[in-house]
Amino acid sequence: MKKLSIAMTTVNPWVCVSGELGDSGIRQIPKNTQEIFFQCKNLGRLSTLQLGQENSGLLAKCFIECVVVYNEITGHTYKFPCGRWLGKGMGDGSLERVLIGQLVSLGAEEDSGKWSGTPPAELGSPPQAGRAILRSLGRRNKIMSAEVQEEIREVANNLVKHFHKPEPEGGLVEALHKFFLHGFRFNRLFQRNVFIWDFVEKAVVSMETADQMEDLRGSESWGQPADSLCHYVHAINASPRNMGKEGKFQLFVCLGVRDRLISQWLPLLAECPLTSRTFEECAMLRDHSAVDSLSRIMHTLHEFTVTLEASLVRGVDL
Repeated sequence: MKKLSIAMTTVNPWVCVSGELGDSGIRQIPKNTQEIFFQCKNLGRLSTLQLGQENSGLLAKCFIECVVVYNEITGHTYKFPCGRWLGKGMGDGSLERVLIGQLVSLGAEEDSGKWSGTPPAELGSPPQAGRAILRSLGRRNKIMSAEVQEEIREVANNLVKHFHKPEPEGGLVEALHKFFLHGFRFNRLFQRNVFIWDFVEKAVVSMETADQMEDLRGSESWGQPADSLCHYVHAINASPRNMGKEGKFQLFVCLGVRDRLISQWLPLLAECPLTSRTFEECAMLRDHSAVDSLSRIMHTLHEFTVTLEASLVRGVDL
């Protein structure tokens, strides 16, 4: 495990590895330990890894670069990239993260056991690509929305191909994150990090208020889809898990795809009164043709049955 710690003596980390055949259960990691060894049942091909800490102490925060898992029986090495902080007041404040594994070739991680010396210059959320978009917006450079749309189409195509070959490609969560960041208004002086989940939460409050005031009851788009959107957001927030705002947005997208609702939620978020105050006029979320195109792309996934690992949906009561 590569990690940079401010005070590792106060952190009580734990890990849970999941694969095709089950999971390892929660394994406590001793303090000030870079490597642990444990035995468990055959998990099959590894897919995800949950990593968390109990936040015991004022300085209980650590930066996790990645986690490397080596199977001594099969000789397989899996890398689980992270590049995020664990700890209150750092990044999105998450105390646990779900990492996606990558099978790497033998010997590719020669330095996997070494501690990184210094953290990257920017450790907060959103992801690197998102920060690049924000920096461009700050300079008032135009972002080519066509590039984001093309990436989403490619991700959707890769998801379709996933059902016909064993290796999935691309990342839908990251692609949708870029879509929402396009044209996002932010205060460069007072807001260091921008989280799309903040917008989603406020949009739900706006919808519920409008529903109670009966301001928008005449709109056909504000019915059962709006109820499901509010229900899912509240369920994610009510989860006892200590996932941060990035993790909540990830879960929001995954559940929306699994339950064939994401294509209905996108137009709702676009029509929400809050959107015009949160996004520039050039934003893709305020472009009806872009939103309609994205909804149609997401709708093409409805014919497939998407199964999410238990580690992703644990603690979410739907």
